[in-house]
Amino acid sequence: MNNKVVVGMGEALWDVLPNGKKIGGAPANFAYHVSQFGLQSCVVSAVGEDVLGKEIIDNLTSKGVNLMITEVPYPTGTVQVEFDQAGIPNYDIKENVAWDNIPFTASLKALAEKTQALCFGSLAQRNVVSRETINGFIDAMPKDEDTMVIFDVNLRQGFYSKEILCDSMAKCNILKINDEELVTVSRLFGYPGIDLQDKCWILLGKYNLKMLILTCGINGSYVFTPGHVSFQPTPKVEVADTVGAGDSFTAAFIASILKGKTVAEAHSLAVQTSAFVCTKNGAMPNLPAEITLA
Repeated sequence: MNNKVVVGMGEALWDVLPNGKKIGGAPANFAYHVSQFGLQSCVVSAVGEDVLGKEIIDNLTSKGVNLMITEVPYPTGTVQVEFDQAGIPNYDIKENVAWDNIPFTASLKALAEKTQALCFGSLAQRNVVSRETINGFIDAMPKDEDTMVIFDVNLRQGFYSKEILCDSMAKCNILKINDEELVTVSRLFGYPGIDLQDKCWILLGKYNLKMLILTCGINGSYVFTPGHVSFQPTPKVEVADTVGAGDSFTAAFIASILKGKTVAEAHSLAVQTSAFVCTKNGAMPNLPAEITLA
């Protein structure tokens, strides 16, 4: 790895549930799981100058995660989660919070210059400040063949636009998307009548991607590379919750590729990892050695 770093960048927040709060945010989940595979990782975000912000920093530090989390004069991000009578969650993601305002600092530029892989999403780009910081970070990353820029599409509420999605796909070389998001993106981009696999091939070619990862819940997952597709069924497990499962999938896959595994090997390990995370409560369980040492 030559002391290079794997970065998860974007939202750091609290999910406020009826029975209490849980730390959330895809970048933190991603970076935490990457670190479990023995790679150096870092969470980049922002929190408020408040108790909730201090608790996020303390919580992640206690898990051994490296942080570059700036304190800014905005409230720490929260998501109010309520459940309807059928148990379906409804989310209210508070706006103009700390992670909407991640500053691009000299320290962040220095981190970008030694970053081997970056994972970022669409949610953290809803505000121009964080969007410009993410773009500045990508621009400062090494331009060599081994650098990985992963765009993990995460469509939440109305916090995305066709322009942001197009720009992000143009800047990444690995796209991660789920089947529901792919339907929405296809509608936006103007090819709704084509089957899922053909949509993936179109995106792979249009944006000159190295890889496109498509997850389809219980219906398995695919990794498309030019001229080839890998498919893995989803293991049947006793599900505790699915929080963070997708982030752990991405982390395991990227860590495996960086450690020299083939796409098929990395895909298999990613599926095992996300299935294990589904059997545990919360997004950040300790992974067993048979996964992290595989």
